[in-house]
Amino acid sequence: MAVSTARVLAGAFLLLALYCSTDPFQHSALSGFPDFEAYRVDMPPWSEVPPERDSRNLLRRSEVRFLNQIQGPESIAFDPLGRGPYTGVADGRVLFWDGQAWSDFAYTSPNRSELCDPKSSPRSYLKNEHICGRPLGLRFDKKTGDLYIADAYFGLMKVGPEGGLATSLTTEAEGIPLRFTNDLDIDEEGNVYFTDSSSIYQRRNFLHLVFSAESSGRLLKYNPVTKETTVLERNLQFPNGVSLSKDRSFFVFCEGAIGRLRKYWLKGEKAGTSEVFAVLPGFPDNVRTNKDGEFWVAVHCRRTLYTYLCAHYPKIRKYILKLPISAEIQYVLHIGGGLHGVVVKYSQEGKVVRILEDSQGKVVKAVSEAEEKDGKLWMGSVLMPFIAVYNLD
Repeated sequence: MAVSTARVLAGAFLLLALYCSTDPFQHSALSGFPDFEAYRVDMPPWSEVPPERDSRNLLRRSEVRFLNQIQGPESIAFDPLGRGPYTGVADGRVLFWDGQAWSDFAYTSPNRSELCDPKSSPRSYLKNEHICGRPLGLRFDKKTGDLYIADAYFGLMKVGPEGGLATSLTTEAEGIPLRFTNDLDIDEEGNVYFTDSSSIYQRRNFLHLVFSAESSGRLLKYNPVTKETTVLERNLQFPNGVSLSKDRSFFVFCEGAIGRLRKYWLKGEKAGTSEVFAVLPGFPDNVRTNKDGEFWVAVHCRRTLYTYLCAHYPKIRKYILKLPISAEIQYVLHIGGGLHGVVVKYSQEGKVVRILEDSQGKVVKAVSEAEEKDGKLWMGSVLMPFIAVYNLD
């Protein structure tokens, strides 16, 4: 009986292996991606992961604003006069809240059409993002009032205080096109520091970038005087948010796949080099500096044992991805079983100051960015149809 059972199990395993290798019904998360490869992620050991948690789930006290009026507000910005918020949405526009209503402020694609008309959810726009544009990181130049935009498809862009069609500043570096421009910040000389999350996957395939953890991401600098774009760091695994320190001596950027903040020195003996700034409790999106020089990091989800093991064993991860399970369900497994909002505040020295979360995603299901203004934390998400506002006082 034991031998018979063993043969049945062995046969079942071989059939499963054959199914996964051929995916005959195109049901796997990798369907349509024949060249997909999974790479090892050297995540920090568990002993370095911040143990702090928000046991009170304070983010549940957030106010949900503009429900279903905006789709996928990734980044939130206020202009030099304090007006706003401004936010980029899933249909390719940048919108402005004047205190009474939303209005169109800017757009990134010159080819807008009915393909970009309103849809039922942020993910409904993925198919046509490369046509309509997808504004992600937003930053105002406080001197000129110009709004700088990291558009996932059209690269680094700028629009004047009057809004309208944004102007392209750069679409490549070292001959390699920007395929997933993500976030940016601007120094006092007008230099723009920004990230290109992948040279392989575009944002509409962001799930596969998450699954792959490939290292073609880059950290870049755009010089407005010379019009040159230079690569500051390369071979990064899903670089994301960027934010200058209060004294402008360095900036931090997020290493999305690893779950870290990295510091890039702009001044002093270490200028032009980078080092680990902080280990995060999960996988980051954007980071923003408050008036006190602290850094608010939007954490897309907490790290789990599942993600830790998948990171260290890419062959196993690829095998799991070949199972007849959709990319959406694989993603839910990757984030621990469900959406949940987490934001973490770090000191200028990289120490945890405060953690806010909604561990079950009852109110704040996901956070792409947390912008502090006048005692309130404004939180947007590419996945949600609203902005959440938390009263810090």
